[in-house]
Amino acid sequence: MKVADVMSRGVLSVGPQDSVRKVAELMLRYGVNGFPVLDRGKLVGMITQGDFLRRAETDTERQRSRLAALFADSGELADEYVHSHGRTVDEIMTRDVVTVSADAPLSEAVELMVRHHVKRLPVVRGDGVIGMISRVDLLHAYLVAAPKETSTPLDDAAISTRLKTEFDRQPWIAKGSVQPSVVDGVVVLNGAVQHKSQRAALRVAAENIPGVKRVVDNLHEVDLARSS
Repeated sequence: MKVADVMSRGVLSVGPQDSVRKVAELMLRYGVNGFPVLDRGKLVGMITQGDFLRRAETDTERQRSRLAALFADSGELADEYVHSHGRTVDEIMTRDVVTVSADAPLSEAVELMVRHHVKRLPVVRGDGVIGMISRVDLLHAYLVAAPKETSTPLDDAAISTRLKTEFDRQPWIAKGSVQPSVVDGVVVLNGAVQHKSQRAALRVAAENIPGVKRVVDNLHEVDLARSS
């Protein structure tokens, strides 16, 4: 999938001179956690619910002791003051906006969200913002891509083949360390793993195959590096 396949179109935006109060009202009205800030059609910033966490009006601005304030950088203190007391969007918005191209793979958008700890990204094409992609859009993408429960069950031989193929292609399990068997849709996992998380991953791999009724875990945990 590409970003353009799942993004929300018809961008709701605010301007740099809009009031912070107006933005808060719009967030509640439309049920969104952030807006791109556009100035004459150009993206100049992003304002989100996170910008309202530390505000003088709610007495949640950052509190520093006199000693801490004495040794703090004066520029940093001034920035904090502007952010907690500013009345217009341009005073509290984030200026270095993380964006993603409409033609980028969905995995790139996810990587950017994780790396920069953001919940939504403006989608750009050229100099224009043509949409937004958020975690909600990724949830919709999951529902579209997730296999339906009505998939045709496979027989034991096909389950065994698919399971072994899946094990061989995964880097988190040593090739040949696990020997699955399948009887009447019941998968039995025999062999050795190094970590508890591998046991869970192997079980998930088996459960995702249509026709698997149950998974029996007969695995044992060993230090494969030490035993070799």
